Amino acid sequence: MKKNSLSKLRKKLDALDEKLLIIIKKRTNLVNQVLKNKKYKKQIVDKKRIVEIHKTIRRKSLKNKIDPNLTKRIWKSMIKGFIEYEYKNFRKK
Repeated sequence: MKKNSLSKLRKKLDALDEKLLIIIKKRTNLVNQVLKNKKYKKQIVDKKRIVEIHKTIRRKSLKNKIDPNLTKRIWKSMIKGFIEYEYKNFRKK
């Protein structure tokens, strides 16, 4: 691969990363709203919801011809990160 084309591809990846950051910010805002509606810390982890999310992502990944193992790893990491974020930001008793 030529250096010039690699550079162009990396610029496209950088632009896409910027869009992902905006989406992550929007997701964080929604998580903050959800967190305000939780009365107890034990509500932060909803195992049934997590299982359902993983099933949905797998189905949609296959439909869109995306490696479901890749998306599973991404969503597991994202869910873990947001759970940690919720615990850190939980302010109710």
